[in-house]
Amino acid sequence: MAKKIFDIFPPKTIPTPPLEKEGKEPLPSFEKVIPSPPSKKKKCWKMVGRVLFFLIIAAIFCQIFLARVEIVIWPETKSLNFKEKVAIDSKISQVDVANKIIPGKIFEDQKSASQQFSSSGKIFKKAEARGIIRVYNNYSTSPQVLMAATRFISDTGKLFRSVKKVTIPGGKYEKDKLVPGELDVEVEAAEAGPDYNIGPATFSIPGFAGTPKYTAFYGKSFSPMAGGFLGEVPQVTQEDLEKAKNILQDKLKKESRDSIRAKISEDFILLDEGISQEIIDASSLIKAGAEVEKFIFQVEIKTLAIVFKKSDLENFASELIDLNTPEDKKVQKESLKISYSPESVNIKEEKITLNLDISAKIFTDIDEISLKKALVGKSLKETQTLLEEFPKIIKAQVKVFPFWIKKVPSVQEKIKIKLNIKD
Repeated sequence: MAKKIFDIFPPKTIPTPPLEKEGKEPLPSFEKVIPSPPSKKKKCWKMVGRVLFFLIIAAIFCQIFLARVEIVIWPETKSLNFKEKVAIDSKISQVDVANKIIPGKIFEDQKSASQQFSSSGKIFKKAEARGIIRVYNNYSTSPQVLMAATRFISDTGKLFRSVKKVTIPGGKYEKDKLVPGELDVEVEAAEAGPDYNIGPATFSIPGFAGTPKYTAFYGKSFSPMAGGFLGEVPQVTQEDLEKAKNILQDKLKKESRDSIRAKISEDFILLDEGISQEIIDASSLIKAGAEVEKFIFQVEIKTLAIVFKKSDLENFASELIDLNTPEDKKVQKESLKISYSPESVNIKEEKITLNLDISAKIFTDIDEISLKKALVGKSLKETQTLLEEFPKIIKAQVKVFPFWIKKVPSVQEKIKIKLNIKD
């Protein structure tokens, strides 16, 4: 019998692992399965897929919840212009459109001022010195009459004359001695000029020369002669007074107007013609011809102003525009323009009449609710066509969000209509 291979080479016995003992944990395995890493290409496709998924979700969200349309419409417009008159009256308190009156208000201010001015006039002046001489009668107990212009010569040779006729009392005897009579006599220098402004002196009467009276009648001055002058002196002219008056009046008028304006808020309108100014006093204690270098002039002024509110004028014009606007039109309030000029002003009656030029843009009214209903669910092309054919619309522009939507949302609240009237 032939031998088998395994008979010649018996198989080796493979050692078996020792049996686990009961109650003990199995021995740990020394083999571990490690998965193979995914390729870079596979990772990239997964990322692209995720991004596309989120983009699709975002687009659907925007399409459903955030989609909106703004339609800018340029409606038919035209300018409405008309002229009107309105009275400003301080005696009423509110706008009266029917009678074309708006309320006014009176402001009052009163100011006074005085100022020193220089005289511009010059005159040549000559004046004789004057003074008092005490004349003595040491001649007799009889009085002596001296006529006006009696001459008196000072011990320095200056000639003076008595101003008026006087009587020098006679002397009196006391203990057999004659006490001279005396009288103060006003005298004036025979010539003008400062040379006669002499100090105290002794005087003789040349009219008595050659007689016993010459030495018995004499005079003495106890204070200097004064007032002698020869030369130019300043003089106030009528032109000086008029110039001073005008300067002060102009100054006070401006100050008073500024004071009135400072009291008025920005909502009030003050016209130059609505200011009245009255000169209460304009005077000087110095008159024309006075020989002084300086003089004081004073002025007092009263200012009245009638004003009116800008808002009252705008409300009046707005109501007039509304009354003259056709029923199928609307007024663009922002386009309201008012120009005005005074026709007459009567401050005493506290009234002003204004000529008004009023203008505003009016436009064809758009029924937004009906227009929105007509546009709901329309494609953008249909929407544009419908707007272009709309008879009351000159031009229209459709703006959508997000940019890829092709239809007008089916919810009216997501449709916004904006009127463009300014362009």
